[in-house]
Amino acid sequence: MADIAEGTARPAQASDTAQAPGTADGIRWLADWDQWFAGLTFARGIGPDELAARLGALPGVHPGPLGAPGAWSMVAETVDGDGVARVGRWGGWSFAVEHGLPAGAERLTEVSRGGVEAVHLDPQPDHPPKQFAYARDGELVCCFGLGEELWRGGHRPDFLLPELIAAGILTADGACARPADEADRGRDRRILAVIERRFGLSLPRRLIADTPLPAYVTCTR
Repeated sequence: MADIAEGTARPAQASDTAQAPGTADGIRWLADWDQWFAGLTFARGIGPDELAARLGALPGVHPGPLGAPGAWSMVAETVDGDGVARVGRWGGWSFAVEHGLPAGAERLTEVSRGGVEAVHLDPQPDHPPKQFAYARDGELVCCFGLGEELWRGGHRPDFLLPELIAAGILTADGACARPADEADRGRDRRILAVIERRFGLSLPRRLIADTPLPAYVTCTR
């Protein structure tokens, strides 16, 4: 499916955001974006609407295409424990931009049931560090904080260890290989590059920041 053109006034449909051939936005740019406040959940093997359902979309609450400002405004109107997810598809993955409480942090194994792969990135602006988690077929495979790759969780905590070693983030024995004075942004960019390459993730900034996308109210409780 064709990508929506830059500057179009037409709201995006979930199927409109399929990646155009030759596009390679990646995700490492998130490290340099001062306005990364929304959680991101990616799923491979289900469509955007099913992703929203697995994130706890409330039945019958479908506010229509929303950009980021509209989604944040709606978050202020929801009850405690609810968020707003804007969904689409890009680069072979369905994605949800999660405003407010990120349901992907709590429901990632549910998102991944039935052979689905799911990746969650949480910026944690009020409680660093940023968090990464990967689930597949109903199980949490691997998770860690960006900059805290020494402490990994999941039933296969070493799932990304070869990539972390190859990128100079960890040593072969699992110790930290980074310079002690490495800047936070440079650190985050390096690990996001590992995640980007390993999973083939790509998401243009405009889809998070500017594009009206189908939206759902999600319940994390």
